[in-house]
Amino acid sequence: MIRSRFTLYVVLLVVALVVLANTLFVVDQREQAIVVRFGEPVRVVNAPGTDGAGLNAKAPFLENVIKFDRRNIALESQQEEILTADRQRLVVDAFVRYRIADPLSFYRTLRDERTAEDRIERLVNSSLRQVLGSATQQEIIAGRRGQLMQLTRRDVAQRAQSSRLGIEVIDVRIRRADFPQTNEEAVYRRMQTDRQQEAARIRAVGEQQKRELMAAADREVTITLAQAQELGETTRGEGDAQRTRILGQAFGKDPGFAAFYRSMQAYEASLGQGDTTMVLSPDSAFFRYFEQGPSGGRR
Repeated sequence: MIRSRFTLYVVLLVVALVVLANTLFVVDQREQAIVVRFGEPVRVVNAPGTDGAGLNAKAPFLENVIKFDRRNIALESQQEEILTADRQRLVVDAFVRYRIADPLSFYRTLRDERTAEDRIERLVNSSLRQVLGSATQQEIIAGRRGQLMQLTRRDVAQRAQSSRLGIEVIDVRIRRADFPQTNEEAVYRRMQTDRQQEAARIRAVGEQQKRELMAAADREVTITLAQAQELGETTRGEGDAQRTRILGQAFGKDPGFAAFYRSMQAYEASLGQGDTTMVLSPDSAFFRYFEQGPSGGRR
């Protein structure tokens, strides 16, 4: 009898624990939950703007609990190839941050976060094609990137709201915008050609400057030599004039010295090279200064 009662108590305790486990549930502060009865949501626990975190109860065996993240959720979309306004192809890699603002709409429309990610990714890709397709490559990469991202975020938020997805789009950003793999080699070749053309242009400019500098230097040398030659001729002329004047004064004082000097010049002109042969009479007047001395026979 005692053993039967003990077994009954154990069974009742197990049943009570099972019922209690299916009645009570805990919702973390970072979560929000929907209580579902036969597949239909009946209430939301700890929804945004409310405080229902902690221990909660539900009808055992009749209701189930589905939990969603209450925090901001980050989603990295797949790479998408777009065509810009200037007919350039770009591969865009974007990411989105959103949160579940209306759990009931989220559950009725999307059911779970995996389905939500697929739906949001399609919205983002469609919006990127529309917004970035109206901008040029330079605007997407640098010029209007921030403004284009704001337009994309607003467009995605409006699409999500009109579709009653129950989410709030917080931010949309481009992680990377690059050329497709098939275009990279052509782009690199074009960049290489541009650099080669720029190098050739710089070399041509340098060669032109070199020729100009050399021509200027040659012109300066020619001018300097001409001026030096002119100065030399002028100086030589002045020296010859002074020499002639001095000789004229000397010759005027002593005519014999003049004759002697002219004879010395004649000796230098005719015999100075050392290879001149002359046939003259020994008593020729040409050699009188050799026989009679500087006076030439004058007393």
